[in-house]
Amino acid sequence: TGERPFPCRECGKTFNSQANLLRHHLTHTGERPHECPECHKRFAQTSTLRQHLQDHRRLHTGERPFCCPDCGKSFAIAVRLAEHRRIHTGERPYGCQECGKAYRSFSNLWKHRKMHR
Repeated sequence: TGERPFPCRECGKTFNSQANLLRHHLTHTGERPHECPECHKRFAQTSTLRQHLQDHRRLHTGERPFCCPDCGKSFAIAVRLAEHRRIHTGERPYGCQECGKAYRSFSNLWKHRKMHR
C-alpha cells in the first residue's frame, strides 16, 4: 500500500514499520551496538556488520570479483567499484548542504561535514 505511518521526530522521514524507524533513529544518536570481531569497528545495523564481515573475508583471500569495465581495475567490495567508476564519469552525487562542495562517495562527504561542526 505504500503507507508509512511511522515518522522520525528528528528529521521527519517516514517509515513503514516501527522496526525500520528504530533502525533509522541510530543515525541520529550515533549509537553503534554491533561490533566486528575481526577489527572491532562498530556498526548501527546488523546488516551492515554482515556486509563488513563478508568484505573482510574477501580482503583476506584476495578475492576481487568486481571489475571496472572502463579500465579493468578490480575490487573486493562492490561499493568501491561504484565509487571508482565515478572517476571515469566525473559524477559527484554527494553534495554538502552547507557549502555546496560535492564528493564521489558518501564517506568523503561525511568526513567533510565534520569540518562544519
